[in-house]
Amino acid sequence: MAAHIAEDCINCGACEPECPNEAIAEGDEVYVINPAQCSECVGFYDHFACQAVCPVEACLPDPAQRESEQTLYDRTVELHPDTTFPPLSNSTPSHFRK
Repeated sequence: MAAHIAEDCINCGACEPECPNEAIAEGDEVYVINPAQCSECVGFYDHFACQAVCPVEACLPDPAQRESEQTLYDRTVELHPDTTFPPLSNSTPSHFRK
């Protein structure tokens, strides 16, 4: 499930530079996350990076965008063709293992 930004967003922009996939952009009233670019930080962190820095906890998992860990990991690999990622394993950074 891709993350999304709730209406509670105060438009501070803290989340945007934290996204390893550059999936976050300033919207009209709140920041928005492009679900096609969001990998929930699988392959990079064991948590949602945007959620970790949001002062009002507006970055949340989107239950309408449920995806498997493998799908999210594959997206990470696809979005970063110049980076070598080892195969998905129990040592891969992922919130699925928390």
